[in-house]
Amino acid sequence: MDISVSSNAITISGNIKSVSNYQDIKSAIDSVIADHNAITINITESISITSSIIGYFNKLVLKDKINLNMTIGNEQLMELIDDLNLKTLFKARKV
Repeated sequence: MDISVSSNAITISGNIKSVSNYQDIKSAIDSVIADHNAITINITESISITSSIIGYFNKLVLKDKINLNMTIGNEQLMELIDDLNLKTLFKARKV
């Protein structure tokens, strides 16, 4: 998994599958939300995300009031987000 940050956009490529991936994603997001209250997360290839990341995204939106927009490249992950009723909360869309 690779993470790149540009202004308030975070692009995650590769599969998200481990605790260290969660820690890397959290660190990248924390550095961005220090300066921005709106972020875009682009998940280009991953077919899934861990529950800890889903929980962290929930916290960002519901508790920290971060305006989160998510773009997803994989149809299977988009279906998972939709099945979990998180599509609206995360403003997720398929690209």
